[in-house]
Amino acid sequence: MDRPAAATFNPRRFRLGEVLVSRGLIDEAQLARALDAQKTSGRKLGRALTDLKLVTEVQIAEVVADQLGLRFEDLARFELDPALTGRLPEVHARRYRAIPLRETPRGLEVGMVDPADGVSLDQLSRNLKTDVLPVVVAEGALLAAIERVYQRREEMAGFAREVAADIGDGVLSLSGLENKASADDAPVVKLINSIFEAAVTRKASDIHIEPQERALQIRYRVDGVMQLQSAPDARIAGAVVQRLKLMGSLDISEKRLPQDGRFRVKTGSTTLDVRLSTLPTQFGESVVMRLLVQDAGRLKLDALHMPAPILKRLRAALMAPSGMVVVTGPTGSGKTTTLYAALAELNSPDLKIITVEDPVEYRLPGLNQVQVNEKVELTFARVLRACLRQDPDVILVGEMRDQETAEIGLRAALTGHLVLSTLHTNSAAATPMRLRDMGIPPYMVALGVRLVLAQRLVRTICGQCRAEAEAAPHEREWLGDDAPPAAGRYRAWRGAGCPACHQTGYAGRMAVYEMLEMTPALMHLVNADDPAGFAAAAQREFAEFTLRRAVLDLVAQGRTTLAEAMRVGSAQ
Repeated sequence: MDRPAAATFNPRRFRLGEVLVSRGLIDEAQLARALDAQKTSGRKLGRALTDLKLVTEVQIAEVVADQLGLRFEDLARFELDPALTGRLPEVHARRYRAIPLRETPRGLEVGMVDPADGVSLDQLSRNLKTDVLPVVVAEGALLAAIERVYQRREEMAGFAREVAADIGDGVLSLSGLENKASADDAPVVKLINSIFEAAVTRKASDIHIEPQERALQIRYRVDGVMQLQSAPDARIAGAVVQRLKLMGSLDISEKRLPQDGRFRVKTGSTTLDVRLSTLPTQFGESVVMRLLVQDAGRLKLDALHMPAPILKRLRAALMAPSGMVVVTGPTGSGKTTTLYAALAELNSPDLKIITVEDPVEYRLPGLNQVQVNEKVELTFARVLRACLRQDPDVILVGEMRDQETAEIGLRAALTGHLVLSTLHTNSAAATPMRLRDMGIPPYMVALGVRLVLAQRLVRTICGQCRAEAEAAPHEREWLGDDAPPAAGRYRAWRGAGCPACHQTGYAGRMAVYEMLEMTPALMHLVNADDPAGFAAAAQREFAEFTLRRAVLDLVAQGRTTLAEAMRVGSAQ
């Protein structure tokens, strides 16, 4: 039962492990395991228990609240007040594991992970200049709330001021930067670490470091949309860019030409593979970093939310000894993730798999992965020719960019190899004819291509602020035959915007698909070089499995908006 927070709180000691055992949440053997882990790691017992997945953070928080006679608050469902959270600086929120919740006549309710810590309670009361009424919250939910509220802006601003003070009015020398690069406590290192930590927390796919005339603009791409993180003093741009170039093994003295690099960075328990690109601009070098989480366990076809009929046909094509499977869509539509999920399923000791990529985006053990390097004439075509002499069973071609690469890939598909590749087209139906436009002979396209999968990434509505909405007139017009009669009402949804989604109304993305399998009739139309006939026959083959139908199904399920459906469905 919930209890009100006490104005005068006197914490009493209790043994967490014994209470959990008495309540049947764990047994004696599990407690012994956790105590051994606690001795090894030096962490608190609660953290040891959650690390071993014996109990959840919420279960521990509820037990703590009950034993201390306090109320438990689920922060995942709590709407934080920016005016209240703004009274507690970010550094104190992180240090004391606390966040203000609500104002009451008796004082300020503050969510805390460990309300029994009297020192933290006293410090919070001094900093907030009021009586603190502790409320118990789960640690993970608290840290997520702190990230949402503060977004590390205060922390980054502090590090940025340190970097600016370090530089002064002058320019940081290359030798000075190299000396500082080895010091983990150098301000520029702290700033960059903070940038990566915030990117991981917000699940960003890219980080953009953009020098402007009076500020260094730092932006993240989250769910395909750019979001401003902070804009510190422009003076620090040189130090930040040079440090990143050092990390990417680039030439820090060359500022006139674009450069590309790569490095790995670990933040918390997350290891990121970072692709770095620099570009000279009017006010300095712009840096864009693509972030790839190196977690091969996530690369599973079952986790991609494909409709069962499409997944079944794709798996059948992957089991074939030869032929080409093409995944198509615009840049950033998840094509490489789909292909690597397929490779992860195929990967076994009895198959030799070679990938040819620019760049290598994921690293899977057991694969032979080749990085294309145009500077030394290690092109897609050249590597592909060499691959065929390596006796592969499966070949992944990162992208068919030209006629030569596509032709070699299709020849491989016709001579006993399974070939996976990508192509930039608007739909599955356009792919065979796009290959014809590239100059590939009709018979090679007809016989070599086994299956085409087109996909898009759709933003999903935030679960915290999801609400029913009426379709706008222009949305009903776009729906056309899919809209109900004029007297009817199209059931649609939207996100109102909340702290959990940074006021965007969206949280996360999922893929939608359409698939075209090359039937004998379609092969005949390709071989006859009949684009119009092929397009009509392909539409009949799709039946209900089109990108438009897939995204409209998500709208009907309340998982995305009509605005997103229009963005995806209108691209065809």
